Amino acid sequence: MADVNHTAFRPGTFLLVGIPGLEKFHLWISLPFFSMYIFALLGNLVLLFTIVREQSLHKPMYLFLSALTVADLLLSTTTVPRMLAIFWFRVGDISFGACLAQVFLVHFIFAAESGILVAMAFDRYVAICNPLRYVTLLTHSVIWRIELAAVVRGVCIILPMVFLLLRLSYCTNRVIPHSYCEHMGVARLACTSIKVNVVYGLTVALLTAGMDVVFIAVSYGLILRAVFQLPSAGARRKAMSTCGSHLCIILLFYTPAFFSFFTHRFGGHSIPRHVHILLACLYVVVPPMLNPIIYGVNNKQIRETVMSMLSWMGSQRN
Repeated sequence: MADVNHTAFRPGTFLLVGIPGLEKFHLWISLPFFSMYIFALLGNLVLLFTIVREQSLHKPMYLFLSALTVADLLLSTTTVPRMLAIFWFRVGDISFGACLAQVFLVHFIFAAESGILVAMAFDRYVAICNPLRYVTLLTHSVIWRIELAAVVRGVCIILPMVFLLLRLSYCTNRVIPHSYCEHMGVARLACTSIKVNVVYGLTVALLTAGMDVVFIAVSYGLILRAVFQLPSAGARRKAMSTCGSHLCIILLFYTPAFFSFFTHRFGGHSIPRHVHILLACLYVVVPPMLNPIIYGVNNKQIRETVMSMLSWMGSQRN
């Protein structure tokens, strides 16, 4: 007779435990997460409002940045509120459907944001390496098509993950040792083989994010070659300043994501589980918090626009 722990069924709910092993510190851990989430919301909303309101910022670089801002808002809002509910109130129950929706949204936003970063690298490549064709190549219609392509690609590669999870039979254990639902965390609760899930997840990571990183690296290789050939030191500094902001965002986005992904699969015994989960939690809130700061501080046009808006609001109040 089969063991009761291996009875196959589809659970009505899962239980998210937060950061396993650090439950007694959840309240203290929640404080920086709450602060970072508020900063991420305010920073991205201010940045998005600035770009939408200011006509002079309706340029390709800033339109791609606005799409990145929307993705950051969605990523943090999809995960952090429920995370805080676990930390504060120990409310970890999540329905099967809501868990699958969160799996889709988290991975879809990552894929779409990766595509936007590729578009931003292409934007910098055209602006620096082929400036005379910049305006004709990156028209508003082309920008919308590129952003739509990033969204469609994300849907097409992530939606099969949801169906792969739906086809599995789950055991009576419904505890997910995580703060939010993600593909492999849910798949590991299955009683049946998850080999297809593992292979598909690895393939998606290598063929999407991996290829995106290669494309970005090639773009920046060509950009750096063009920058060092510029005759003016001032022009070189300006080009490097603009590209530097984008490179910081790229490092913030891919470094923790790839570290978490590969250690989760190949370094599980050498790195404690709570470290994996903590890094995964930081990934969904730290880049969204820092991206507006990086662009706001390093980009003179955005900085001046925000300051002028604040001055105008102050004068209106008086």
